[in-house]
Amino acid sequence: MPHAIPPVVMSIAASDPTCGAGLQADLLTLAAHGCQPVTVVTALTVQDTVGVEDMLPLDAEWVAAQARALLEDMPVAAFKLGLLGSVEAIAAVAEVLSDYPDTPVVFDPVLASGRGDAFADEDAVDAMIELILPLADILTPNSLEARRLAQELGPATADLSECARRLIDAGSRYVLVTGTHEPGSCVVNTLYGSHGPVQSCRWERLAGSFHGSGCTLASAIAANLAWGQTMPDAVRTAQEYTWQSLAAGFRPGMGQYVPNRLWRSAFRPDDPTAEVDYVSLDGR
Repeated sequence: MPHAIPPVVMSIAASDPTCGAGLQADLLTLAAHGCQPVTVVTALTVQDTVGVEDMLPLDAEWVAAQARALLEDMPVAAFKLGLLGSVEAIAAVAEVLSDYPDTPVVFDPVLASGRGDAFADEDAVDAMIELILPLADILTPNSLEARRLAQELGPATADLSECARRLIDAGSRYVLVTGTHEPGSCVVNTLYGSHGPVQSCRWERLAGSFHGSGCTLASAIAANLAWGQTMPDAVRTAQEYTWQSLAAGFRPGMGQYVPNRLWRSAFRPDDPTAEVDYVSLDGR
């Protein structure tokens, strides 16, 4: 008897040999959500849990060819974008995505590693804003990335609501700004839409520094959208999954902790219940 086909989600990102972030983190997260991941490699990296030593962006034609071969073979229910590698690759990915306007696009704008290794220069940031944002259903920057991207669209500002407004005006349907880098005992993540804040989730801040938390969150959102959830629901449930992954995280090397994306079926802390204060700002 034939089995039901799970939704296919395409990750377009760089390879991380630690499996803490990048394509490998996306694979683990998507599989944990019952999706079939397919991958497009944009760059190879030399890195460990401490930081990135080197990066080799792939030729843009190779990036596009990987994506088109997969897309011609199977239906893709959602795209998740991470580190794209070069201006040329950004343009190539945008051209591919433009042929699939009805497929949700989740864009995690990876500008630097957790240690601060730069992944995107000013030209790459400009290309992301001009070519990818108009195609994105949701952008998932942390507060540092939101301010950096918004600075290309107006005067520098610390106001995250203003940053989100600029990024939505630039084309993204939604913007989820994560607050890991903001002060406070809790992490506040806020989803913005065309009319302002949609929902805000407040999470207990966990000790330690994590490698790949942004990849995990963005991939979980893509998986939830692929299963047919609305954007607010997809974002809220993805945050819960990510918090649990971080709470069950571990430190395999000498650097950052790695989320345990398989916490549902593998190791779990004694009390995995997250302390979350969910506030809906649009009545949903």
